[in-house]
Amino acid sequence: MPLLPEEPQIHESAQGPRATPASGRTAPTPRPVPGPRPAAPSRPGRPGPPRPAPPAQRTPRDAAPAATPGPPGPSAAANGPQIQLIPASVEGALDAAEEAVDLLLDSGRAPGDVLVITTGDQHPWATHELSFGEAAYWAQHDSGDDVFYTDVQVADRAKARPVVVVAVNGGPESLTASALKTAHARAGALLIVCGDPQRINSVLGAGV
Repeated sequence: MPLLPEEPQIHESAQGPRATPASGRTAPTPRPVPGPRPAAPSRPGRPGPPRPAPPAQRTPRDAAPAATPGPPGPSAAANGPQIQLIPASVEGALDAAEEAVDLLLDSGRAPGDVLVITTGDQHPWATHELSFGEAAYWAQHDSGDDVFYTDVQVADRAKARPVVVVAVNGGPESLTASALKTAHARAGALLIVCGDPQRINSVLGAGV
């Protein structure tokens, strides 16, 4: 069933987090990637000298205001995750996903509850961590301490998390379909899709 965009809001409830989609947005100005931070201690089991912390990683903010409950959004199935659509252009999809992650953390979600999947260019965090090797990259996924960013082409390797955010930021329609299928299978409570509503609904209408 096609997803209808609604007003922006992500909140917590007794039945798990639910987000109300944001209104359509035109391509926002890309957010600059933060530069390297001061050297941090090496993680256990990782040889070599300390390295900078990965960019764009987030932690919950202190004294964040409680999210205001809103109406439930459409769901894919009675026993499946809640599905929310945040309209965004291809260029703005990753930025919209970042905003969704911020709201989730502000509402009380732990960073390790969230998995982000991209269909086009990798998130800067994933690019940074993969530069140290796949073993170190996937070790961080297995530790479950932080928001984890992955590309659709390797997302099948990711384990289930309570919340999965998909940024439809490029790639062919077949990759969008693969990302949505994988995300739906991995999302325990909430699936947030950021991208062009027409394209997303077209893929969903094809039976994804």
